[in-house]
Amino acid sequence: MADNRKIKSVSFFNSRFTSVISIALVLFLLGMIFIMGFLGNKLSDYVKENISFSVILKDNQSESDIKRIQKSMDNLPFIKSTEYISKEQAARELEEELGENPETFLGFNPLQASIEVKLYSDYANPDSLQVIEKRIKSYTSVSELLYRKDMMEVVNDNLKRVGIVLFTLAIILMVISFVLISNTIRLLIYSKRFLIHTMQLVGATAGFIRRPFINYNIVSGILASILAILLLIVSLYYLQQELSGFVQLLDAGMLVFVFLSVFVLGILLSVVATYFAVNKYLRMEADKMYYI
Repeated sequence: MADNRKIKSVSFFNSRFTSVISIALVLFLLGMIFIMGFLGNKLSDYVKENISFSVILKDNQSESDIKRIQKSMDNLPFIKSTEYISKEQAARELEEELGENPETFLGFNPLQASIEVKLYSDYANPDSLQVIEKRIKSYTSVSELLYRKDMMEVVNDNLKRVGIVLFTLAIILMVISFVLISNTIRLLIYSKRFLIHTMQLVGATAGFIRRPFINYNIVSGILASILAILLLIVSLYYLQQELSGFVQLLDAGMLVFVFLSVFVLGILLSVVATYFAVNKYLRMEADKMYYI
């Protein structure tokens, strides 16, 4: 009798262990896709907000006029930052690139003062830039506005493609997650199919029969979620050691959201998979249970 209990205990532990590990690995992959998605979005914003364009100023502008224009631009809702570049600074930068000062062979500085402007990521797209260009050109001190429209379009198109790929991967992995978790839980419930039928014969309701299976797999889902979150933390720690500054790209709010999502999905997917798996045997005729 004691041996039978010991065997049942070992069997119970093995089935719970296998279930938790299987679900945890799936949730870990799902969590990594979520993190990659957030990283992609953050990198997208970073790239967009570091694409600057030059507002070329007319000659003979006084220092006070330039400061007034720059302050006015800083107050615009779509501008993140501005940097004033004087004619002398522009000449020094050109000298660093060409290796020769343009004043040496021209006898004068042909460059104009400018203000380098960086936009917020929401406005760094060709459609918004057309409106922004008109707004900035309305300043009387502005000579022209220079930016690489083709590069802006390429960057936006590439970032959209990356976003679509990540979103598609997340959806596919969600489906695969549900299928894998569902199959894992079905294997556990398969061994209890005759017990389910016996409970039906004695008049147990469907809800009464489902309850212990759902409770069992809620616990498995919670354990799997915790294990998946620990795996994610270890992976992020490892990446931080290998890639300095990696964690700085991830804010605390985003990590909390990912961990909560993994935790909730672990429970939700387990409950849904258990519900459908038990229902399969609730509807099945007794004769068919011998042939599956």
